[in-house]
Amino acid sequence: MMDEKELKARQDLLDAIDWDMTPERAVETYLEWGTGWSRKGQAAMVAGQESLYFVVYAWEEPTQVTLVRRNSQGMEDLAKIHVPASMVHEIVNREGRKPGVGVYALSDELKQWLMRRLGL
Repeated sequence: MMDEKELKARQDLLDAIDWDMTPERAVETYLEWGTGWSRKGQAAMVAGQESLYFVVYAWEEPTQVTLVRRNSQGMEDLAKIHVPASMVHEIVNREGRKPGVGVYALSDELKQWLMRRLGL
């Protein structure tokens, strides 16, 4: 598992991050049991197609984001970056779920913070 410093050295991964991908959209795209009727052409069509994107696992302490690689075969955690707790709490509260439960997409504020940290 990479940390922030190691990820910054991997320009190939940084260039491949899909900043618009969400956990929900990844399920729709890569898993056949996703909401297939709503895919509207978003399903993975080519063997080897994958996405790299960040998620927030609400249960993690200290608060951090995880860069994941998702394809139709599964998901792999690639890197973890510590982030301000206030940003994670804002995401969890916005979604109206209990803290400590769930996988969340990044907020726009957290995306911008991460891009600055990663030099993008």
